[in-house]
Amino acid sequence: MNIIEQAFALAEAVDRFREQARRYYYQVMLSGHVCPQCGGGLEMTQEGRCRCVICGCEMDPTVAFQRCSICGGSPGLFVRRYSCRQCGADVPSRFLFDGLVFDAEYFRQKMSESRQHKQELRERVRQMLAESRSGAINLPPAELASMPGLLNALDALTGSSDPQGALELLPRFSLSSYEAHIQANIGLIALSLEQIPSLSENRRLDRIWRFIAIIFMAHAGILNVWQEGPTIMVTQRETDNERQGILGNAEEAA
Repeated sequence: MNIIEQAFALAEAVDRFREQARRYYYQVMLSGHVCPQCGGGLEMTQEGRCRCVICGCEMDPTVAFQRCSICGGSPGLFVRRYSCRQCGADVPSRFLFDGLVFDAEYFRQKMSESRQHKQELRERVRQMLAESRSGAINLPPAELASMPGLLNALDALTGSSDPQGALELLPRFSLSSYEAHIQANIGLIALSLEQIPSLSENRRLDRIWRFIAIIFMAHAGILNVWQEGPTIMVTQRETDNERQGILGNAEEAA
């Protein structure tokens, strides 16, 4: 015996029987009532709603045909239950089989209020962030030579073996030129900083400028830069292939 298959078959049979019982129950309950506009027969369309088969008029059969058993008042739907409009007593609906009925207008109003509340909350948060935002800070251009020992530290980090003393950063340094030079000499295969050809005759100064350029280019998202022991490795980012030859990005990042 396939118990699982029989269990599913039984569940389907129960669902079919429930649906047949629902339709029969609604037919019986509506059989004694007619459309108040044209006198036509009625059929249920959903929980709490019926429709005339002749003129198509829709109505709530509980509100249209039931009365309060205490005072005879007309019932009204309040959220999920019927209550008498006069005395407030609950009015159990005879036109509900095994489901629940909802006041659609009430829930539409609550959803609208919820959306409005969320919008007002977002606006308050946006205003708070705008008020707490600090003003723009205008910083002067970075002067590497103004910090004692910075050039020596950069020289040690880039692995310089040149015994010459620290040199002042010369005005002829061009970040855009070094960006174009580095982009023209690297690809997706990793290279060390020393494998990138020199652009300046001064090897020590050129090594520092190459290091500065790749730092700005990495910050601008043009390069991947990492360190393996004392060696600095560089590759081009795969998503940056279409940016070959486009200058100025690292300068904007600076």
